[in-house]
This record gives sequence, C-alpha cells and structure tokens, in this order.
Amino acid sequence: MDYIKTKLSNGLRTIVVPLKNTKTVTVLVLVKTGSRYETKNINGISHFIEHMLFKGTKNKPDKFSLIEPLDRIGGEYNAFTSKEYTGYWAKVDEHHLEIALDWVSDILMNSLFREKDIETERNVIIEEINMYLDTPLKYVFDLWESLLYKNQPLGQLTIGEKEVISRLRRKQFVDYFNNHYLASNIVVCVAGSERAVKESGSVITNYFKKHKKGKLLQQRKKTIEKQTKPGCLVYFKKTDQAHLCLGVRGYGLFHKDRYAQGILATILGGYMTSRLWMRLRERESLCYYVSTGSSLYTDTGYLVTRAGVDNGRIDRAIKIILEEYKRIKEERMDEEELKKAKDNIKGGILLEMESSDAWASYFGFQEILTNKIISLEEKLKKIDKVTVNDIQRVAKDIFQLSKLNLALIGPFKQKEKFERLLRI
Repeated sequence: MDYIKTKLSNGLRTIVVPLKNTKTVTVLVLVKTGSRYETKNINGISHFIEHMLFKGTKNKPDKFSLIEPLDRIGGEYNAFTSKEYTGYWAKVDEHHLEIALDWVSDILMNSLFREKDIETERNVIIEEINMYLDTPLKYVFDLWESLLYKNQPLGQLTIGEKEVISRLRRKQFVDYFNNHYLASNIVVCVAGSERAVKESGSVITNYFKKHKKGKLLQQRKKTIEKQTKPGCLVYFKKTDQAHLCLGVRGYGLFHKDRYAQGILATILGGYMTSRLWMRLRERESLCYYVSTGSSLYTDTGYLVTRAGVDNGRIDRAIKIILEEYKRIKEERMDEEELKKAKDNIKGGILLEMESSDAWASYFGFQEILTNKIISLEEKLKKIDKVTVNDIQRVAKDIFQLSKLNLALIGPFKQKEKFERLLRI
C-alpha cells in the first residue's frame, strides 16, 4: 500500500493513503495523550476535553453550526479517548474532503472551552460514568486494569471518577490542552478515494500548518509491575449474573512475542469454536458470552478471558478457564489448530480493511504509538512466522501464578474463596 508521510514545519505529521475502488475518504486525527498521561487530581480530563471539542469554536461558536455541515452531506464523525491516545475523525464522500478537514482542524485549533459548556458537559459525563457503573459487562474490564496497575496511571479510569470530574475547572482544561495538543504530538491521517486524496497534500498542509508548536512537558511514566502472587478483586453488586476478567500479565506493543500472544488468545477464546467457547458455552452451558483477547500498551500488556456466568456456577467457570490455561502450556497443540487461528486472525484483518476509516486507523495508530509503519503484507507475514513451539513457549512464560489475576463483579462480599481457586 502506497502512502505519503510528511512532517510539517511545526512538527505535525500527516499521512496520505490513496485507495482504489472506494468513493469515501476518512480524516483521522490522533493526539498522543490519554488517561495514562494524567495525574490523579485531573483524572478523566482527556476524555472531558474530547467532549468539549464538540461544543463550539471561534469560527463556529455553537454546536449546531459546527457539526451541521457534516450532517448536511451525510458524513459520519465522532471521537474517542483511550489510555494512550485521543482521536477525532470524519468520514465523507470523496467530493467533501475539505469539509471534513475544515471541521477537524477547526475543533483542534479553535475550541472555546466556555465555562457554561464545561458545566453542561460535566453532568453529561457524570451520567456516562453512571451508565458504566450500571453495566458490569464493561465495568469489570476497568476493574481488571485497576487490579493490574493499581495507583499507576494505567490503573486510572479513562472516563475518570465522579468526584474528580465534579472539581475540574476551566484553567485545568486550557493548561492540559495547551501542554498536550501540540503539533509535534499529533498525527493526521487521510485515507480514501484516490481521486480525492492523491493531490491533497498541500490542502492538508494549509489546514494544519498553523497548529500550535511547543515542547511536550509531560511524558508517560513507565509502568512498574511487581506482582509476586495471584491478584483478586471482587466488587459487590446485586446482579443476576457474575461478570469476570481472568487472565495474566503479558507482553506489550514492542515485544517480539506480541503476535504469538495474540494467536494464543485467539486459540483460547477468539471465535465460536475456540477452546473456551466450546467448553464454557457449548458443553457446560455456563455462559452466554466468553472471549479471550490480547491487549497491548506501549510498555506492557496482558491476556484476559471475559465471561458472564450464573452466580451459582462461577467457581466452575473459573476452574475451567484455568484448566485450559494449564493445558495449552503443558500439551503441544497440533499444526492444524495453529493454522486455523492464524487464518482466522488474517481473515478478520482483511475483512476490516475494506473501508477508508480502517486504513486511516491502520496507518495512524502505528505512527502515533510506534513512530514506525509496517505494511499489511509484513504484518501478515509476522503472524505466519509464529510456530507451535512459540505458542507453547509463550504460554509457559505468561501462565504463571505470579502473573495471574481475577476481577469479578457479582453478589459476593468475600474474596477468599475465589483466591483459593487461583491455581495454575
């Protein structure tokens, strides 16, 4: 896949990806900041700022005039915040690239952060937090990461805590924005219609060349992992179903075995004929949903299984998951099972890459997190290179007592009985 990467004089990076056989174009802006860049007293401000950028700019002071041009042309647009980056995107038909560029550049450079808007959105975010707290399927994942990383930035909720959100003031928003939303900390990726984007380099430059320069004052802190025994967190809530995250510390984005870790997760719980799906759901009818995934941060990562289980059978579910962890590290799998997992992952990647927004994400996320872009073909080759021996070696390395953790939401007040189950 051909692409053009340019670094503007202010340090902002642009990536242009021309695509054949599509009539859409996506503009994706990624800022290298998120909740792991926050201190406790402003936890949640990255996500709050994401909301504020939809509230009005110097050029278009009210929300209606800001987003109505995109609605008028049937454009799709949104934003998101994670622990390591924040993103803003718009997807339009090939004739309206400049409308998308105008909107994204305007909110990045001219947002107002008015007091009245902060107060209004504060209540919205508190209700968003309440929604998460009332959704154990989602909230258990936040508890899992807080168990792993505790008081470190990665252990903080991306959405923030209600008490902190209630105290944030305008000056804190402006200071954080000015310290993090710097040109050198931003990647703009434009992917889509070859006709629309091939000659768009100068147009993109004109929209972003005046973005604020500056020196980044705060870098992320390296995550410290000192676990020596299994960890367990039980959150009491009267639910009809217990929700769990059970897994192990693993590898990060730059580790040589990150692909093996991803394949290992797929074999365990990546599709409807995976080991845990077949045992937990099909054979024992213990759950409706179960999945295993591999998460990669820039300096750490993990493998985790998630499931919703009948409250009275939670013990059984935990035992089965741990049995499968133990089995995959002790028993050599056959080549066919490995090939199936690889083909599943590669097929899923290729299916995802059928849209302009997927290509924008593929290039943009690599650049913002690693400062390096590998081709899709190279990525698929790295997946193919993983062997049965690699899978077993990785399984033996990560499936250890000293890396094992369980986060659980349900009508349980004592965690001791669950701690006794954590054997592998």
